[in-house]
Amino acid sequence: MNPDAKQVWQGPRWKLAVLLATLGMIGPFSIDTYLPAFSGIAESIGASPVEMQQTLSAYLFGFAFMNLFHGALSDSFGRRPVVLTGIGVFLVASVGCALSQSVGALVLFRTLQGLSAGAGIVVSRAVIRDIFPPADAQRVMSQVTIYFGIAPAIAPIVGGWLFVHADWHAIFWFLALISLMLWLAVWRRLPETLHVSERQAFRAGNLFRGYLQLLSDPRFILLALASGVPFNGLFLYVLSAPAFLGGHLGLGPTEFFWFFVLNIGGIMAGAWVSGRMAGRLTRRRQVRHGFLIMFVASITNVLANLLFQAHVSWALLPIAVFSFGWAINVPVVTLMVLDLHPTRRGMASSLQSCVASVANGLVAGLVAPLVMGSTVAMSATALAMLAIGLAAWLYLRQRWPETVRYDG
Repeated sequence: MNPDAKQVWQGPRWKLAVLLATLGMIGPFSIDTYLPAFSGIAESIGASPVEMQQTLSAYLFGFAFMNLFHGALSDSFGRRPVVLTGIGVFLVASVGCALSQSVGALVLFRTLQGLSAGAGIVVSRAVIRDIFPPADAQRVMSQVTIYFGIAPAIAPIVGGWLFVHADWHAIFWFLALISLMLWLAVWRRLPETLHVSERQAFRAGNLFRGYLQLLSDPRFILLALASGVPFNGLFLYVLSAPAFLGGHLGLGPTEFFWFFVLNIGGIMAGAWVSGRMAGRLTRRRQVRHGFLIMFVASITNVLANLLFQAHVSWALLPIAVFSFGWAINVPVVTLMVLDLHPTRRGMASSLQSCVASVANGLVAGLVAPLVMGSTVAMSATALAMLAIGLAAWLYLRQRWPETVRYDG
């Protein structure tokens, strides 16, 4: 924690939470705004459904790869330079996407978007822990999640509206405008939160030792799995939205927002509950409650899809409840990751995001195309992903109980 934290940020916590949440919104906006335009983009540039899915995979794998370095770079050069550079590159990539005339060009610039989009969300986690003690950090992390939830809730609405009333190019021009405004906001408002005494030398050997320290720590791996893999139970439905919402449930592009509003509502509610629990419940009990909610929602989802034909009147509700349970957990588990090795918080945030992003890329490129044709297969796959995260948490709790009992 920065010894000058009280001088670094003197404003209300909620203002910092709003600013950091806007940094994280680039990721969901990069995905959710163009999903309603999938069919239109494919027709315009002559791309097959598989090639369009590759525009998602390219973004996600680029996101995962560069997440290895955003946090490490911020540990060496400071938080502000990394964030500003990332947003600047994303701006250029968004313009490239808007001007693309072929699927190859779109994949290229989507990759560049992925390489740059993670800077905000990765570094923002480290910023929170730089200037707040554990209980306050959990409250701010929860506030960030709440405000962050607004972006993916409105992104598909904006994307569907732009696609219907303009064309798909307008979606990427919109992303370029958003990134420009965000760059200016960060330049004016975000202070440097990493104290000079805490900066790590930017040398290959130092970076290698840092990665080795984290990756050889089984507690880190288990926590990353416990937070990242269950999210893919939800993300599977986000990636499969055109098939799930348009095909199975019969919703039009401008009606996709019902799915996103319900799920983001669940995430925002869960984050609010997590903030209220901070300092009142132990971290272990809070995570247990979150996993229980996700487990009940997943089992209900599988049984309902086995017994009934999927219908919009009920098919979205179990997924929203799952989102609620996941959001209860994520601020707590994220702080556990950051506190394992306090001098490597940026790098820890990077690697945690990398694990999640690799899983996201695998789901987008391999899993989603295999199961999106069946709502039963989708619900069973989401349950399996939850089971992986739950198993990781239970093993961690049994093998290293002091890690999950730590409450700062």
